[in-house]
Formats: sequence, C-alpha cells, structure tokens
Amino acid sequence: MSLVVIGSVAFDAIETPFGKTDKIVGGAATYASLAASYFSDDVKIVAVVGDDFPHSEIEEFHIHHIDTEGLQIKQGEKSFFWSGKYHNDMNSRDTLITELNVLGDFDPIIPESYQDCEYLMLGNLTPQVQQTVIKRLKNRPKLIVMDTMNFWMDIAMEDLLETIKLIDVLTINDAEARQLSGEYSLVKAAAKILQMGPKYLIIKKGEHGALLFGEGLIFSAPALPLAEVFDPTGAGDTFAGGFIGYLAKVGEVSFANMKNAIIYGSALASFCVEKFGTEKIKNLSQEEIAARVQEFVVLSQFSIDIKASIVQQL
Repeated sequence: MSLVVIGSVAFDAIETPFGKTDKIVGGAATYASLAASYFSDDVKIVAVVGDDFPHSEIEEFHIHHIDTEGLQIKQGEKSFFWSGKYHNDMNSRDTLITELNVLGDFDPIIPESYQDCEYLMLGNLTPQVQQTVIKRLKNRPKLIVMDTMNFWMDIAMEDLLETIKLIDVLTINDAEARQLSGEYSLVKAAAKILQMGPKYLIIKKGEHGALLFGEGLIFSAPALPLAEVFDPTGAGDTFAGGFIGYLAKVGEVSFANMKNAIIYGSALASFCVEKFGTEKIKNLSQEEIAARVQEFVVLSQFSIDIKASIVQQL
C-alpha cells in the first residue's frame, strides 16, 4: 500500500541532561518515514533540503526503501535547522535557534509516481502547505493522518480548522487538544474536535501514553516505563509513522486496527527516545520490534473475575 509522508527533513542540535549533540539529522518526515519503513517497502517522502544536506543521509532513506523522488534539494540554500535544550523532567524544552531556511517558502511538489497514494501522513508543517498536498493528489487517499501543534493554533487557526475538515485522523498532545477545543476534560475536548471533521483523534500524553477516540469508542494505550530517556526529539513523529505504517500494512482502517497501530507506534517511539536523534530507529530488527510490542501487551494485559458477591461487599 503506497504511503506518502510529508514534513521536514532537517538538522537538529540537541541538549538534554544526558548530553548534547552537534548538528544531526532530524525533522518530522525523517522520523515518520523511517518508522513507517518497518512496515512498508512503499514509503515515499515529500520534503525540501538545502545543498548542505549530506548525500549519505539520503542514501540512508534508500537503505530503508524510502522513495526520495519528492525530496527537493535547493542549490545554494541551507536546510531547516532547530536547536533546543530539554529540562531535567524531559517533558519541557527551550528552543534556542530556529532557522527556517528552505522551509520558509516550501512548495510541496508531488511527483507523478506518488499519485497512487493510499495513505498520507501530513507531518507538522503550516496548515496551508498540508492543504496544498491534499489538493495536489488526483485521488483522495484511503486514509489521511495529520499532525499539528499549538504554534499553528496561535497564528493560523482559520487555516488549521479548514485543513482539519479534510483529514481522517488528527494527532495532537493533551495541551494542544485543550487549546484547540477550549475544554479541559480530554473527553469533552475530543468530542468537540471530532465535530470539526476528523473521524478519529489521537491525544498523545508523552510518558503517560495515548488516547484514541472514534466511532463512539475510547482506547487508552499505556506508555512503556523506560530506565533511561536520552532524547525525546522526534518521538511523536516516530509514533505517527509507526501508526500509519502499520495501518498501511494491514490495509484496513478500523478502530480495532487503530488500537494495534497505536501500540506499534508507541513501541517505535520508545526506541526513539533511547538514543539521540534517529540513531536507534535506523537500526532496528523485526525481532526487537516484536519483543517491544510484547512488553506493551504484558504491561496492559490483565484478567479479573468479578463475582456478584464481591461487588456487593465493596
């Protein structure tokens, strides 16, 4: 099943309590496409970089069977660069440097070979660019998943709401869900957001897991307790890539399959945070992924025999 991922391919410089890096490869499309590649050999990327982006990193995409025909390389220009420093709790961070460079006027070009797109992952970019991608596809994909953030809610709410009407699954964190809906309760927030257009909503809660809403149902996925978290950068994008990659592999969109997709996405995200940048998710085996998914199953699985007499005693 053809899967197209749009987003940033960029450079990051990261500092956490566990260390710091110089410029390393990052970006929403990088993390999402790498994660999706563990499920599909037909992942295609739409992004833009400058001529400072190493050819070896483009080859890394090819090693993972990721099609880069849609990756524009702007000669004489620089790639997007972000630098940030995480606080001790690893849940908050300070942005030190943001250089849009080629991303400032990104015009997504959809190659003809991408027009068979059945699954579309819209990584975090301006809502207008996300809309442009949808409109440039000749046929509507079977499933459109969109990620966004509070920044676009602050400066481009009208465009964001128009884009949300066009998609099937929205992924945001709990703070963004509250901001978008104006509701503190996540259940009430989800109900309002689903009225905006998407059929399903995923609310990411970081170290506390994720919630899936849709079809009048709710699923709560756990987060795997990890002994060490080195770098949370890209974990959300990795989650999204694993999520849509799994759905593309099974080829059927349903709430039940989305529950499984969230677990697979969470498993890949748990690998991502164990090393800086993409280091860990570039070199996973299917056995490692299966074992990590099994850890999620064991973590959340239980059985209980509730007898009427016990309930009455309680």
